[in-house]
Amino acid sequence: MTAVRRVDPDRKDRIVDAALDVIAEHGVAGATHRTIAAAADVPLGSMTYHFENLDEVLRLAFERHAAQSAARFEAAMAAVPEGHDPVEAIVALVCDEAGSYQRDLLVALELYVLAARKPSFRAVTQQWMAASRAALGRHVDADVAPDLDALVEGLVLHAVLSTGPDGGPPGVPLDPDRVRRAVRRQLG
Repeated sequence: MTAVRRVDPDRKDRIVDAALDVIAEHGVAGATHRTIAAAADVPLGSMTYHFENLDEVLRLAFERHAAQSAARFEAAMAAVPEGHDPVEAIVALVCDEAGSYQRDLLVALELYVLAARKPSFRAVTQQWMAASRAALGRHVDADVAPDLDALVEGLVLHAVLSTGPDGGPPGVPLDPDRVRRAVRRQLG
């Protein structure tokens, strides 16, 4: 009897998406061939068939994450008409990122740590920063864009890592007025 070969043209993409889910839930340390294959509902052999090694899976997953995040940022900046003040769009984006994208923020934190430990992953963070700065560059001077990008990233990270007044759960919502003041100060 001949085995029927399963046709699964989206398997590689499904594995990359599953890797992001595993990273969000267990961190990079918990992202193994076995955990990712299980999350993607594919045989373990699919991992080595489609990818050279685990670093390739992680790189592709983080590239996908960065591209999705950069697309959200680009869309927010593109919605501001040329010559108009981008502050409100930046405030909305920062406050939304801190509150609505907890999973993505966990993935981003894992990427930052991995890039700090493995310089080969810094290319992903550099491309992501370049995309953010280009989106900001639609509305601010090129020399201000990197500083504003760092401010935005820092505000989001502070919101995610902070605790409530009683040491409660993380993710204290950002005060839009505080973000607005910080962005305006950065813009001078």
